[in-house]
Amino acid sequence: MMLQPLFTYNWQVREEWYALLAQLPEQELFKKRTGGVGTIMHTLIHISDVEYSWVRAIQGKEDIPLKQEQYTSLQEVKQLAKHYREQVEAFLFSDEFAAINQPIYASWLDDSFSKEEILHHIIAHEIHHIGQLSVWARELGIKPVSANFIYRNIL
Repeated sequence: MMLQPLFTYNWQVREEWYALLAQLPEQELFKKRTGGVGTIMHTLIHISDVEYSWVRAIQGKEDIPLKQEQYTSLQEVKQLAKHYREQVEAFLFSDEFAAINQPIYASWLDDSFSKEEILHHIIAHEIHHIGQLSVWARELGIKPVSANFIYRNIL
């Protein structure tokens, strides 16, 4: 899959955000903010949830709605993301994934999409929200995680 490096990039950047945000008091992670999903914590959950939900759609599976309020610490969010990533990564790099060529229907929408459209959406979606985290970090006086693809040794 040609998009493997961009998924790897997103996962790498996400891990760096977890490390950076672990330095903040937990109340900052739950503080209501302008833009994004409303809080740093809910944005982190949303990023992993959207990735996982779309991959389940590609698999022909129903979405599993998440209750964001059940995640009360950064460690719990990291564990959720790790669990989801393991499943996403195993499927995205499998022969089963490569064989999918039919239109994809997501259980929460009435339209169909190509696998390529969905993959591009997943990547762009995370990058969009990482930008929001960068704005919030600057508002908190913290240098954000680098968005640079270069020097990550992904290719």
